[in-house]
Amino acid sequence: MAGRRRGADLERAILDAAWAELSERGYASLTMDAVAERAGTSRPVLARRWDGRAALASAALRRRMADYPVDVPDRGDVRTELAEMLYLAAKRATALAVTFALFSTEYVRDKGGTPNDLRSTLLAGETNSLALILERGVARREIDADKLTPPVASLLSDLFRHHVLMTWSAPSADLRSAWIDTIFLPLVSIRVE
Repeated sequence: MAGRRRGADLERAILDAAWAELSERGYASLTMDAVAERAGTSRPVLARRWDGRAALASAALRRRMADYPVDVPDRGDVRTELAEMLYLAAKRATALAVTFALFSTEYVRDKGGTPNDLRSTLLAGETNSLALILERGVARREIDADKLTPPVASLLSDLFRHHVLMTWSAPSADLRSAWIDTIFLPLVSIRVE
């Protein structure tokens, strides 16, 4: 058959179709048949790659997340890096929040488990940008490693996630700056006396 897609091309078409179905109809109405039809393939082709709609929806969301990476290079300053990380996370949240909202509750109910299990599934294999930024901050002596206890080390991510889950929107630039400057850095910075 001329023009038959295989491998990565076929997978992209399927995941794009799954994303379109999720965005338009939500997870509750997502079917393997509808995705297969939209992608111009068959249900057995999908079934060979994903064991059901939950796995397919997760893969579609992960593919879309990859369009909005949250990787921050060494900028030589922890505050600059934290601001960039939250900016990139806000871009991702803006693009994905509504579909994620439609997806997450039904997915957790379908698969069992918790929202944190879904989070782990979606973030598997991604770089933990916050951890890298904090490591660099410690190495540059901007951050006191002893102050990075588990609740403090994850505080910015927790604040961000809470905001998105409660409002289905990304936090504003002013709010992100306030988190960094009035909450996080005062807790972890090395104090010069």
